[in-house]
Amino acid sequence: MQALKTGAVVFSCLGARSADGAWLNRRAVIWCRRQQHRGRRCSHKPLGRVGGASAAITIAASSHLSAGKGMFRSADLRLGRYSERGRIYLLTATVQGRKPVFAEFAMGRLLVAELRSAHEDQLVESLAWVIMPDHFHWLVALENVAVGQLMRRVKGRSARRINQRAKLSRSLWQDGYHDRALTREQDLLAIARYVVANPLRAGLVSRLGDYPLWDAVWLESDRG
Repeated sequence: MQALKTGAVVFSCLGARSADGAWLNRRAVIWCRRQQHRGRRCSHKPLGRVGGASAAITIAASSHLSAGKGMFRSADLRLGRYSERGRIYLLTATVQGRKPVFAEFAMGRLLVAELRSAHEDQLVESLAWVIMPDHFHWLVALENVAVGQLMRRVKGRSARRINQRAKLSRSLWQDGYHDRALTREQDLLAIARYVVANPLRAGLVSRLGDYPLWDAVWLESDRG
């Protein structure tokens, strides 16, 4: 499949097993329809089997967005960087002093609530996330917010809720955050798998399904 030229993102959904591949293909169709509903051109094409089933999706900003529209400047981004509506970002934020605040499940759920709130308010399309004891990773497609505004909201609101529950008044998060804008034709499923596999690499669990603080739009079947 050929990528669209302007604001396009192409990614493939690869199943480790053929059964998973068929399931992922259905998920890809649903996700693509959601993008179309939100005003983006999106096409989906199964690519055949490569150690399982695979599919590709091409997403582009809707035609009414010119090069200057749908983009946000943010002082939190490096000079010359933009937050672009529809662009996929991998975001990371770390707890002050690397304290394992989210080793307590209830605290992690308070942060999860803020990630979901941003998705439900249509600020982002939340694609995958994992909450580690002292940091989180979040794969998103920007909708109606700049990266800096999004991270200030999530960090600020989660800090208030967590401090309220713990009856503390402290700075929860380190200043700033790390953002990585993903380029065209990157395999988002592979990136999502890498993100949610953090607990395995850290030795927190031996099976991903045993770790409660992660989610991904393509990978629900991996919990089994």
